[in-house]
Amino acid sequence: MKFNKKLAAAVSGAVLLMAGHIALADSTSDIVDALVGKGVLTEEEGKLITKGHESKKKAEGTVGFNNGFKINSGDGQSSFSVNGRIMLDSRQYMSTGEATTANANIADTFDVRRAYIGAKGTFKKYYDWEVTADFAAQSNTSHLDVAYFNVNYWDKKAMFQFGQFKMPYSLEERTSSRFIDFQERSFVNNTSLTPGKERGIMIHGTPMTGVNYAVAFSTGQGKNTNDADQREDGKDIILHLDTNLAEIMGNKEAIYHVGGSYGRGDLAPAVVGAQRTEARGNDFFTTTAPTGTTMERTRYNIEAVAANGPVKIQGEYGHANFEGTNGSGVSYDKGLDAYYAEALWLVTGEKYADSYKGGKFDRITPKNQFNPDFSSLGAIEVGIRYSEFDAGDFITAANGGVANTPVLAAATVTQTRTNKADAYTVGLKWIPDANARFLINYVSTDYDTPVLIATGKTVSKEKGLMFRAQYDF
Repeated sequence: MKFNKKLAAAVSGAVLLMAGHIALADSTSDIVDALVGKGVLTEEEGKLITKGHESKKKAEGTVGFNNGFKINSGDGQSSFSVNGRIMLDSRQYMSTGEATTANANIADTFDVRRAYIGAKGTFKKYYDWEVTADFAAQSNTSHLDVAYFNVNYWDKKAMFQFGQFKMPYSLEERTSSRFIDFQERSFVNNTSLTPGKERGIMIHGTPMTGVNYAVAFSTGQGKNTNDADQREDGKDIILHLDTNLAEIMGNKEAIYHVGGSYGRGDLAPAVVGAQRTEARGNDFFTTTAPTGTTMERTRYNIEAVAANGPVKIQGEYGHANFEGTNGSGVSYDKGLDAYYAEALWLVTGEKYADSYKGGKFDRITPKNQFNPDFSSLGAIEVGIRYSEFDAGDFITAANGGVANTPVLAAATVTQTRTNKADAYTVGLKWIPDANARFLINYVSTDYDTPVLIATGKTVSKEKGLMFRAQYDF
């Protein structure tokens, strides 16, 4: 009875106090704290009221937006979110001129580069999952992008992942397309040098601060592809290890990242990955498929980043080796190499260390979100990259390449290839808020030998100007 009287007084007092100096209090907790401070309620009575309120709130959970629409359970152990991204591109090529036949790759165009929609979540604390589709995909019969679930029993020190997901290889590839430094990834991202999304299993984790590891077994066949040859049962094994020395030292202003990846597996003889320019223009390199029954592919990658505050230097080197015996008993052993080096500066002062998580780069959040009255510009970044591709081991049969082994594809009436190229990319990026990006990239590519891109048109270089408008949630 005594408590009920105090509770009634508390309610009456709350109404009066809200009209006075605690008019800004907008929750039960604020009101109770004020009443305890005024002596209307004791601390024990205040805790009793607040406990009931918090229990109800906990049972209900929360719904909100935090880089995606998200529902959280009241106990914090389960969640569900809807996510997506859209990237609208424009590409123009300034060195190709007119030709008598078409080449779609070097046509000036608008493009929906990516259009993803998906859902992901956590169930009972230990189980994470994601399913995402890419509706801009043109070459796949299935638009499935990723579909996996991840088991996390030991606080991210050792997790088990199953399904179709991004393989733990190459810093550029591990970094989402939403957050890469330039509009397109470098020559290192060639499919024969760097595995992307594949079907398999993975053990991965962060055993200590600043150290990440992964061991994966995959089909080695690329996205949305199962093994299709019973003679090639050996799966790709992929190993990865990286460390951020600055994180280990407790330096929150810098990144000193070094890492390496290794992959090996057997596959049915196939074309060594074709290479397109970094401006998504000409396909300047591809090979013939060898004969025989087995081709062994061995790959390794080295990555490094040095960043301090708003300045970052990053680079990678990738190598792939292909060994086998053709149908005539002739052995081959050929290598493919690529690397890039880049430097970037966040002009508006954001720190790269704030966007680095788990051995890769994530979202850059502007210090000051863009305001249409121009009182704030958001974040601005400038960068330059040099990239080189070297497939000198692959030459045409006409120039001495052995038939029925991987050789540079022969010339046709409308297309010739080259086995080496280098490229410069200059980029400007505007990030008005954490979810939107606008990019302008200029890419100049030099071919080692001139290539025929269409009837009557041979070029020694390609110059491309690209623009992207991007939003993700």
